[in-house]
Amino acid sequence: MLERIRNWARTVKRDVIALYIAGRDPRTPWIAKVLAVAIVAYALSPIDLIPDFIPILGYLDDLLLVPLGLLLVVALIPKDLMAEYRHEAEHFKRPPVQWSAAIVIGALWLIGIGLLVWWAAGYFQ
Repeated sequence: MLERIRNWARTVKRDVIALYIAGRDPRTPWIAKVLAVAIVAYALSPIDLIPDFIPILGYLDDLLLVPLGLLLVVALIPKDLMAEYRHEAEHFKRPPVQWSAAIVIGALWLIGIGLLVWWAAGYFQ
């Protein structure tokens, strides 16, 4: 079972890189390209939307959101193109870190904290 989980993790990692490649290819349908960029940015971001130290929810995004997003985008890309992207992903040296996604996620956290403080200030007056 452990080997099956490792293979699944390798497949997810390969498909994230394949979608990175697909997002830059003009042959990819535009809706798949938009979703691919969003999924890849989230998956490769150094900051999680839900931090891993939050029990259960912290890992839920990594175990559900990314794979479900991958399934959706892969279904939107023609099979021959996806096979080409996967083949190219096998030989990709190192996936890039998406710092722009980290900035967006960090901004969302700051906005959420700001709204919470604003609400709490009004509530406790």
